[in-house]
Formats: sequence, structure tokens, C-alpha cells
Amino acid sequence: MSVATQHVLQVRDKIKLSDIERRIFDRLLASLRHFNLQTQVRVAGGWVRDKLLAKDCYDIDIALDNMMGTEFAHKVKEYLVSIGEGKDVRGDGKIKSNPDRSKHLETATMRWFDMQIDFVNLRSEEYIENSRIPSKQSFGTPEEDACRRDLTINSLFYNIHTDSVEDYTKRGISDLKSGRIVTPLPPKATFLDDPLRVLRAIRFGVRFEFTLDEDLKVAAACDDVKDALAAKVSKERIGKEVDLMISGNQAVKAMTHICDLTLFWNVFSLPPVFKPAISDGCERLCVAYLDTAWNLIHLLKESTFKVPVVNYIIVDSLKQKGEDAKMVLDLHRASHKFLSLIPCLASNEDLQPDDVDWMRGLIDDVSIASRVRVLTGFLLREIKDLWRVALLVSILLHPIGINDTEDESSQLHKRRDLFNTVESSIIKLGAWMA
Repeated sequence: MSVATQHVLQVRDKIKLSDIERRIFDRLLASLRHFNLQTQVRVAGGWVRDKLLAKDCYDIDIALDNMMGTEFAHKVKEYLVSIGEGKDVRGDGKIKSNPDRSKHLETATMRWFDMQIDFVNLRSEEYIENSRIPSKQSFGTPEEDACRRDLTINSLFYNIHTDSVEDYTKRGISDLKSGRIVTPLPPKATFLDDPLRVLRAIRFGVRFEFTLDEDLKVAAACDDVKDALAAKVSKERIGKEVDLMISGNQAVKAMTHICDLTLFWNVFSLPPVFKPAISDGCERLCVAYLDTAWNLIHLLKESTFKVPVVNYIIVDSLKQKGEDAKMVLDLHRASHKFLSLIPCLASNEDLQPDDVDWMRGLIDDVSIASRVRVLTGFLLREIKDLWRVALLVSILLHPIGINDTEDESSQLHKRRDLFNTVESSIIKLGAWMA
């Protein structure tokens, strides 16, 4: 069965509300009646998409057609207090500016029955050349709001008055059913307004295993969009998108898309001066190692295998935490030390005096028979709970005597067996407790 066919089967024709969702929406409508407010209330974006895909969603974005989000949120809370349900709401409807979530308008937020509810008006936006922050904002129609969003599958509305899904782009539902990532407006215009949408398109594509539209891929790879990504989007936001990609189950596919769209060096930018020079095809090699590591992790099926929550080491490129960058560097240093110990740990042979130079001063007085245990103990003290990760990297780098007749699966199984052998040796030595 094809991926597209699966999506057709999974997309609902009508949204089925939970009891809590029904109660929330009933209270919103009651607030309108209580204060005689003349506005339409819709749910926008991700909640609608996920409900149609029969997925749970605990983040509801409420869009109002002619009223500010904070004004309506205050009215809702006032109504809930009047009927004795104010205790169910946390948050006081304060204005919340949150650029990390692309929210630049006045927004109110509250926690209600363990659901995160955000309130904002429908909007029409215009962008200036060197910024992703809109230069002009105004009340918009549902059509204008839908068209200014990143993807058609994220531009759907659920009208709580009519209990119906509204598809103002005329293709949001069809793209959801066919499994396609498409922009509401021509993709280049959409990306130039906010270049971060390029990475969001990749992230949603791999998350749902949808196909990127061909016109979208052409626009994403063009120089104008890549230049805009560098000029208009902060490193923090790029880093956040990469973090979300890596945290999912399709990290390799996401990085492959970034390579295919020639965005790799825009995302993982390098300092102005560096040595040694980067070889041609380096980005493909990075993805290949990530792919092998990912497959090897799944092949090992190691329940105690601890993978650090870390993405890439370039702090200035992705603006991630400094301790994460240090962790990656420590892992790479430890993996190179493991490389020199693998032959002995795999064969139970003694370590010869000239085999290792990274701790020579510490083992000068240690007998040859004890050197493997001592050096392994020092190494595991250094890397602590992440020693299996360092070992994994070293296994990826270690030559395993591959011949021309072996396929990729056979090579991967060889590395799996080598990992298990070395891991068992370390545990038998008791060095992991050193």
C-alpha cells in the first residue's frame, strides 16, 4: 500500500471532539452570547490538521475575525468566573509575544482543562525585505489568513459555530489526503515572506511522511530564498527547527532533504575562517554517517543505550546550549580513544606499549596485561554514562574488513556484532564501574 493511500484512509471527513474540547467550545460560544459579541470563532492550523488525521492535540489556536485575542480571552475568563468555573482556568490572558512560535500579534494564552489555548485575530501581514517580522498587520478575512500561512495542510479552520471544517485554500483537505506538502501561495513568495517556512515544510514532510511539492523544492533551493534564510531568520529559530527534526523518527530523511535542497551550509553555517578545508560532498558524508548510526542503533536494540539530547556542535550556527556542544566534542574525542582499544577489547589481547599515545604517562608503570583495563577505566570515567554513544561512533569509524561481495546489510551486521563484542568485554572487565 502506498503512503498516499494510507493518508486517504486515515483522514477523517469530520472532526470528532473529545468531551473536554466540546465543553471548551460550548463555553466560548456561551461567552459570545453572554456579552453579545459579534465575532466568529474558529480553531486554526495544527489542531485541525491533527484532528483530521485522528491524532491527539493539546494546543488549540483560536482565531477571531474582528476582535483582538486579549479582549476576547478576558471576556471568556470573566464569563467562566460568573458561572463558577474560573478555577478551571490558569493564566490571566496577558499579552504574550512569542517570536519563537511566529506569533507577532497581540496574543492571549490560557491553560484550560490541561489544554493550551491561544487567542489571536485573523490577520493579513506584509513583510519588509530583511526581516521575518511583519511590517504591517491588520485584521484579515479567513481567506487572507489562510493564504498567509506556511502550508495548505496548516491553513484549515474549524468553525465552532457550524461544527465544520473550512478549507479556504481549496486544497488543504485534498493535500492532507494525498500526503503532499504545498504552500497556499506560490512557494517562492511564501518563503521570501518568511524563509523559516522552508525548514517547516521539511519538518512536516518527514513528520507525516508526506511528499514535498516539486515547485516547492525548486523555490526552496533557489538563491533568493537561501539568501533570505540567512538574512531574515535568527540562528535560534533555525536551531529550534533542526532540534524538532532530529527529535523525530525521520532525522535522516530530514537531513537528506536539507542536502537535496542545497540548504545544508545555510543551516549548518561555518565560521569565516576554518581549517582544514571542507571537501566536496562533505554534507553527503555527514548524512551517510547519520544514516549508518541511526540504522546501527535500531539494529542493536540496546535498552540501556543512552543517546544524548543534542543535535549539532556548532553553537554559533544553531544557537544551541554550550553544554550540548561540549558533549558532542567530548564524545568525538572519546570515540577516537576507543578506536585504539577496540582491537584489544574485541580479541582479549594485551595492549602493546606503543599502541596508545593518549594516556602514555598514566600507564608507564602499569603491566601490559592490565593496560586495557586501566585505559578503558580512565576512558569511561571521562565519558561516564555516554560511553555507549562514544563506542557507537568509534564502531562506525573502525575498519571491519569489508569485501566487495558484501551488501550494506551484511556490513551493518558486522558492526553490530563488533559493538556487542566490545561492549561485553568492557562489562566483563568491570571497567564501566570504575
